[in-house]
Amino acid sequence: MATISSAGIGSGLDVNSIITQLMAIEQQPLKTLQTKATTIQSTVSEYGKIKSTISTLRDLASKLASTTTWGQTTSKSSGTAVAASSNGSAAGTYSVEVQKLASVQTLATGVKPATTAPGGGTLHIELGTWGVGQTTFTPKTGATAVDVTIAATDTLADVRDKINAAGSGVTAMVMTDSSGSRLLLRSNASGAENAFRTSVVDDDGVNNDATGLSMLAFDPSSSPTTMTQSQIAADAAATVNGLPVTSTSNTLANIVDGLTLTLNAETTLTGPVTVNVLTDTETLKKTLTDFAAAYTAVVKLIGTDTKYDPVAKKGGILQGDSAAVGMQRQLRLLAGSASAASATFGHLSDAGLELQADGSMTVNATKVDAALANVAEMKKLFSSSSATDPTLDGFGKRFRVIADSMIGIDGALTTRTDGLGQQLNRNQKDQDALQLRLDAIEKRYRAQYTALDTAMAQLTSQSGYITQQIAAWNANSGQ
Repeated sequence: MATISSAGIGSGLDVNSIITQLMAIEQQPLKTLQTKATTIQSTVSEYGKIKSTISTLRDLASKLASTTTWGQTTSKSSGTAVAASSNGSAAGTYSVEVQKLASVQTLATGVKPATTAPGGGTLHIELGTWGVGQTTFTPKTGATAVDVTIAATDTLADVRDKINAAGSGVTAMVMTDSSGSRLLLRSNASGAENAFRTSVVDDDGVNNDATGLSMLAFDPSSSPTTMTQSQIAADAAATVNGLPVTSTSNTLANIVDGLTLTLNAETTLTGPVTVNVLTDTETLKKTLTDFAAAYTAVVKLIGTDTKYDPVAKKGGILQGDSAAVGMQRQLRLLAGSASAASATFGHLSDAGLELQADGSMTVNATKVDAALANVAEMKKLFSSSSATDPTLDGFGKRFRVIADSMIGIDGALTTRTDGLGQQLNRNQKDQDALQLRLDAIEKRYRAQYTALDTAMAQLTSQSGYITQQIAAWNANSGQ
């Protein structure tokens, strides 16, 4: 118990010091509540860490429980003429020959000075498909022809800008070299259906000569052309395992379920390109490794939080916490349990995920590689699901279910955290109530000791007066 001391008596009474020491004694219950609140907050924080690690484990378990994960494939091409990418396509080998790449139609005017103004009028641009020999033209379904108004003073650059702003499906460019400038027109998209023709209404009254705006006309099917065609619009043509395929672009998207081929060059001279679609074992191995690491993170965190350190003679923040210990036990039991989902692999250890003495899970690379050679059975071990027999469920589903039971709305971890939150709320209410009582006690002490100080000051004053009177009386009596 703290002792009470004062600087003296009477008006010299140290009221503040006395009250401070008295309140230090009164505040002990409040400090106990504050210490308890700190412990609860630390416990809630630690449970938050555990929840985070279990959530990571759950996500990886869900990934392993997904049949899509086990259908992942990767592709390899024997040559640069064909690039391949796979997304769940079936494993297999494909022989690809490229007879022709898709191309865009490209036109060019003759060489002109850069400041040339072709002339005024209206330029008509229409997308479509050319017939054989470009003797016929079929407008593209859904496309709308566009008219571009050209002023007499517009230069090649001005014409270019107006065409590009019109949204006709054709892009204009100006090419300049030592001989002069050319206006180039090219279709925005490749493929035979994205060819185009141009016609003009020339301000000079003649629409098909080489002067004025007529220099931009191109329609072999009906009139002489004044622009030069340097490239025709064409579809890509290839064969895949002997079957002919065509495409408006050089990308054969989903040509076989999940397989996309990108054509980069013709193979007429180099011969066919072999594309192999294989199970993506590297990605699967990484997922298994991540799962093992996530499991280890959970059990190690709980183990650290619940163990007793004999050297420091101090327990972890969750020592004796039945909820934490129970979750750790559930996970360990599941990791070591057997499964009837696969006829080849009965335990996680059979697939290379091995439990260690310290509770962690490690990956035996040799066993995992061997197991992934039998992807069908590995898929069963992790992603099988039975509506009637839990022993037939794969480990992916089992770990997902147990994780949900811990971190779900009614899960053990959620329930425990909610309970701690309620304790913290009650603790704060108790602190608030106790603080009000302490404020009242301090107020009472201050009033009492202030009154005492005043009374002692009065007594001191009276004592001094009496002493003076006695001294004076004694002096008079001695005469």
